[in-house]
Amino acid sequence: MHRRILTALLTLTVSACATTKPAEPPPAEPPPAQQPSTPAPDAEAFRATQPKPGAPPELVLPTFEKAQLDNGLTVIISTRKELPLVFVGIAFASGVSQEPPAKLGVADLSYRMLLEGAGKRDTVDLDNAFGDLGVSPALSVDPDGAFVGARVLTRNVDAAMDLLADVVLRPTFDAKAFERRKKQQLGELVRRMGDPNFLAQQAYYQAVFGKDHPYGHTSGGTPKTVQSLTLADAKNFYKKNTGPRAAALIMTGDVTLPQAMEWAKKHFGGWKGGAVAPKPPPAPPAPPREQVRLVPKPGLEQTVVLVGRPGLAAGHPDEYALELATTVFGGFFGSRLNMNIREDKGYSYGANASLGTRLGVGPLTAYAAVRQDVTGPALNEFIKELSGLKTKPITEQELAAAREGLIRAFPGAFETVEGLGGSAAQLYFHRRPMDEFKRTVEGLRGASAAEVQRVAEAYLDPAAMQVVLVGDPLVIQEQVSPLNLGKLTLVETPGPEATPASRP
Repeated sequence: MHRRILTALLTLTVSACATTKPAEPPPAEPPPAQQPSTPAPDAEAFRATQPKPGAPPELVLPTFEKAQLDNGLTVIISTRKELPLVFVGIAFASGVSQEPPAKLGVADLSYRMLLEGAGKRDTVDLDNAFGDLGVSPALSVDPDGAFVGARVLTRNVDAAMDLLADVVLRPTFDAKAFERRKKQQLGELVRRMGDPNFLAQQAYYQAVFGKDHPYGHTSGGTPKTVQSLTLADAKNFYKKNTGPRAAALIMTGDVTLPQAMEWAKKHFGGWKGGAVAPKPPPAPPAPPREQVRLVPKPGLEQTVVLVGRPGLAAGHPDEYALELATTVFGGFFGSRLNMNIREDKGYSYGANASLGTRLGVGPLTAYAAVRQDVTGPALNEFIKELSGLKTKPITEQELAAAREGLIRAFPGAFETVEGLGGSAAQLYFHRRPMDEFKRTVEGLRGASAAEVQRVAEAYLDPAAMQVVLVGDPLVIQEQVSPLNLGKLTLVETPGPEATPASRP
């Protein structure tokens, strides 16, 4: 039926086309009047005119909330509902600074055993169980704590927390897995001992904090101390330093505080243990003034330069002003130190300075890797720039650039749920309030030029700085001795167990 109707319509259409007289074409329109052409802009002038920057976006800081279970477990959350993702992790309040001096490296080894088997699962089964949820757990250990966690889809949070509870509450500490992990840690230490930056860091922490201070060594231990560690050492460290009153459950992303508390009670409400969060490490003793430590590394094309001193503990009244002063000195590309060492002199690809944040007093550190043949001149420029903070006071323009650079860097830390989780862990490690980031922005904005200048002169005094150099000893001694920076100490054996040998 439909085919017949279609055939009839086609026949009528063809017939009409055959009998209809073709339409007359419309008369041609006169050509438009010629318009004067607009000249193209001068290419060189266009390139030379820089467009004006737009207004920066409004700074939006995350909100963190905190609660506590009856067993003492802290719960910290930050809600972000844009995506069905949650980061969930456990932050432990004890880190590398809690290691006994004879057992350096036990914190790393102990915490990393958590992912080597838990509950009824061995290493492979545990890894597969996380993989089935699309989860790849991460673990980090720093001076003031440790953190294990993962990003997971919202629908898989409960299952992921079940695995996380096994990891934290029921680690197996399998003997074979321990020996494998210990061997890996030793191999990593051997590799790091060939890294000039690591050697510099080792010697620097000893110089700034003292060999016996909790912050006076790097993470991971030394080959000597790690080789002596036993499975019992790892178990004892974990048992002594962890428990609900020394840990925090951190959840960020598609989660609310009531939801987090419900999951916390279900998976961690039965956690028991007597460990409590440790006290902050004591302030380091005043390091010897005007001393240069040399870690010999013959044949290096560059010399690693570290210049610094103990800084401030988290929450110190001078914290914001010193952060600004350090940034002006070396905290961004346009800083005094980088513009001198890199842009003006060409001694290095870059030089920087930073104020380390820790529960106790952190390090204030300036760094560069310079050409071997300019080690002495480069170190001299470090000292000149430190001295120049007194003779050439910080300008309003420098202060404004430092302030805006620090504040505009904040959003980058909060872009992902993992970033939010890591930020929450730092709040916990350093015992800071939940509105710490808001306070920091206000503190940076509120610090006056006079205040910043005062702390710059007080804390960035070159006479109070320790100097660590890693490179060719003959070249360094020849170039550094004429600077008269004080006694040159040759660190014969890298590592916390080293016995420095002094040279006049």
